[in-house]
Amino acid sequence: MGEQLDDLGGRLARLGKRLLELVVDGERVLGRLVQAVLEGRELRAGSGLGEVGLGLAGDAVEFGQGRRQADPHLAQSRALGGAGADGRPHRYESSAVRPQVPSAAMSVTAVLSPSEFEQQLSRYLFERSEEARAVRVGEKETSEQAAIVARYRGLFSRAQLDALHEAEASAGPDDRERLFRLRKTCESSIVSAELAEREDALENELLAARVSWHGEELPLRSAQAKLAVLPGYRDRDELGSLHNAVSAGFNEERRELLVAGEGLEAELSGEPDPVARAEAEKGISLRELERALVAARDAATPAYDRLRERWFEKLLGPEREPLPTSNHTSYLRRLSPLEATYTRERGVPVGMATLQALGFDLEREPNIRLDLEDRPQKSPRACVIASDPPTVVHLITRAQGGLHDYQSFLHEAGHALHYAGCDPSLPYTFRKLSRDHALTEIYSYILEAISREPGWHELHFGLSREQAAENAEATTFLEALLFRRYSAKLSFELGFWSRFAADRGTPAGYSEGLTAATGISYPAENFLSDMDAGFYSADYLRAWIRSAQLRAHLMREVGEDWWRSPGTGEILRALFREGTRPTSEEIAVRLGFDPLDTAPLLEELGV
Repeated sequence: MGEQLDDLGGRLARLGKRLLELVVDGERVLGRLVQAVLEGRELRAGSGLGEVGLGLAGDAVEFGQGRRQADPHLAQSRALGGAGADGRPHRYESSAVRPQVPSAAMSVTAVLSPSEFEQQLSRYLFERSEEARAVRVGEKETSEQAAIVARYRGLFSRAQLDALHEAEASAGPDDRERLFRLRKTCESSIVSAELAEREDALENELLAARVSWHGEELPLRSAQAKLAVLPGYRDRDELGSLHNAVSAGFNEERRELLVAGEGLEAELSGEPDPVARAEAEKGISLRELERALVAARDAATPAYDRLRERWFEKLLGPEREPLPTSNHTSYLRRLSPLEATYTRERGVPVGMATLQALGFDLEREPNIRLDLEDRPQKSPRACVIASDPPTVVHLITRAQGGLHDYQSFLHEAGHALHYAGCDPSLPYTFRKLSRDHALTEIYSYILEAISREPGWHELHFGLSREQAAENAEATTFLEALLFRRYSAKLSFELGFWSRFAADRGTPAGYSEGLTAATGISYPAENFLSDMDAGFYSADYLRAWIRSAQLRAHLMREVGEDWWRSPGTGEILRALFREGTRPTSEEIAVRLGFDPLDTAPLLEELGV
């Protein structure tokens, strides 16, 4: 049973890694969720830097379900310190904000009551989140998660797990969900202990890796960030190919971690099918979700094809290939040709003004700590790390210029406001732990959706009505591109895990599926670094559906100016107060929609 618990830990570690996130940053099903939450790791099953191309504006903020990942995603939080793009000092934290952790907490060996376990867990996750944040934002060049895991090893034992299981079985309905999440967190942390050293080793190798380009030795993340700003089409293809080759050199290590984690998960759960396990953890049918998404994607194809031809020409120019590579997706996402309008310097001030119109003033939110600094080792992907919601929530971005900066800020602000706005009287579990990311991504998506409103472009950038409508159309194109990319990713991941026991993971279907869905060529070698842990793609996609439903609700209740009305802020504050307790599907029912109703989403995509 000791080996089984270690395996469980491996499974949960995998689930927890994406915990913020975050995304955001990050976060995964309550097991590795915990680890992700603490580490702020990207829930990438492949533990790579993530694809050079389009990720969502912000990555995980919470921990949810996720397979083991050895890649920091959630660690995209703002490191506090220095001055931001707006010239104001960041409200950034020093060790003074850390809760005091007595040495006794480091060596817990006795079986604790659920409440005592929850308290010690909060300290453990806080340390892991802060460590992940420091690595993510470039304050540290090496990760020391393994040392934290070792200090708290006594907290996660078979006896403790059994005690939590017994408490859950005898609990009333009001407390059963809380105990379920604590139990899953304990499981995932056992897994984290099993795999932490190997994952740290891979993470540190990735941090040390360099890409040789035009006489420079670029860290992988710096090479990835540079792709968004390189003006030359051929230069982007050259640097992107070099980055992909270096990143792919770690694929065997990624694969071995996946194999180890999958073996542990299968043994601990007694369920050999990884798809069935994920469905049980999320409480949904992934196959039904995929069918609904494929139908929506097919219905939107004619509209997408028109947008693609128009905007590929505008953004990539006449020298583009008929089928551009994914080396250009970050450049596309940034809308680099429009950089003169969406300057790097105005990203934060415009974001702040946008939020103030809704009734949110980040300058007066002491619980949200901003990190806007540009450091060489800082991940280019924005994120939120909720170290101790609602009191310690990090919002992290790395501005590069272009509309993507504005979208990323709004996206991550949605995560930050959710965590910082939760009811402080809620149990820690319902402030920090969730089953997956589908809930918090609703709030990041709805705030990012403001950038698709023509009136927002007209108001903040002095554009004519016609130009504002055109630029808003560009954001709709990017949203459609991302939706199609992630729906194809979900189909690939379902196939990948369905045959994993037989082939240990192959790229079959990755390049073919994503290329056909997007009209962009994705290299097969990125199949592991581009894989989100625990079917995180499904969480993103559910959030896409749900945020469109929420926007339709706001249009109905608040009006067409929902994007600049305090009425919207009031509705969102009420949702934020609930913390992480509700599921995405429960929110759909409250809004009056079937969870798989994609009609509002299709309307947003121009169908």
